[in-house]
Amino acid sequence: MRLVKRMRPLRVFAVGVFGAAWVAGAMGCAKPPAKAPPPPREIEVVNLAPSEVRDTGEYLGTLQSRQSVTLLPQVAGYVRAIHVKPGQKVEIGAPLIDVDARGESAAVENARAQRSSREVDLELARRTLARTEALHKEGLASVQELERVQAQVEAAEAASRAASAQLTQREVQLQFHVVRAPFAGTVGDIVVRVGDSVGLSTVLTSVAQADVLEVSVAVPSERARALRTDTPLELLDSRGKVLLTSTVFFVAPQADPRTQLVEVRAAFRNTVGLRPSELVRARIVYSTRHALQLPVLAVVRQSGQPFALVVREKEGKTVVERRP
Repeated sequence: MRLVKRMRPLRVFAVGVFGAAWVAGAMGCAKPPAKAPPPPREIEVVNLAPSEVRDTGEYLGTLQSRQSVTLLPQVAGYVRAIHVKPGQKVEIGAPLIDVDARGESAAVENARAQRSSREVDLELARRTLARTEALHKEGLASVQELERVQAQVEAAEAASRAASAQLTQREVQLQFHVVRAPFAGTVGDIVVRVGDSVGLSTVLTSVAQADVLEVSVAVPSERARALRTDTPLELLDSRGKVLLTSTVFFVAPQADPRTQLVEVRAAFRNTVGLRPSELVRARIVYSTRHALQLPVLAVVRQSGQPFALVVREKEGKTVVERRP
């Protein structure tokens, strides 16, 4: 029983091998079928129409503030208060830094008291003049007495004007102890601290206006010849997207003798949060025209000569022609 079970798998294997050999021989004798031709390639046909073609140049530009000032005190003293922080936006006339004004405040009060005293003297002199004129009309006061009183009135008026001028001068001087923003803008770094002693040459801080910025671009002199004051200029982000668009308003009358570059300027209303001294990508549009634009893959080169494949109707058929 064991021998029979061992022989059966061997017979089956032989038959299987013989059958496979027969099938292989039959297939070897048969003629292979002919290959079908490949189907035509599908291509995309594009209808061309004139479109805008721009001659541009891309450069690195520097943003500059149209209004920027470094603030120095107009009086010497100690810093009593700082009202702003670096980067804070302020309006024109906003107080920034206070310099100790106690001495000047006392001088203003003294000048105000002097003016009040001179005004009292003037009022008394005018009353004396009125009484003297009345007595003179009645013959009770001499001409000399009248002239003396008139001179006293004139002297009192002059003293009153001098006291008023002195008070005005002191009040103006007192205003110098408060450093204010000369225009609306953004506060820069504040160099001093409360308690610091400052003089007339001590830098306090800076204020820059960033609502309108200028971009300065250095252009090769040969390209600058084509520039006009209305040439479009675009600011781009890092991906080439247009951020702001303006026109050139300044082209330098001469090139840099060392680099042979010409400075070009354009102004932008800053609506995207740019900052002065920032480097930006700038694109100048030298000219614009309308022309046919071919896809790159539609241009074929043969022996260094470029050709375009053009589809047209010929004798009722659609044909493809190669045109230089």
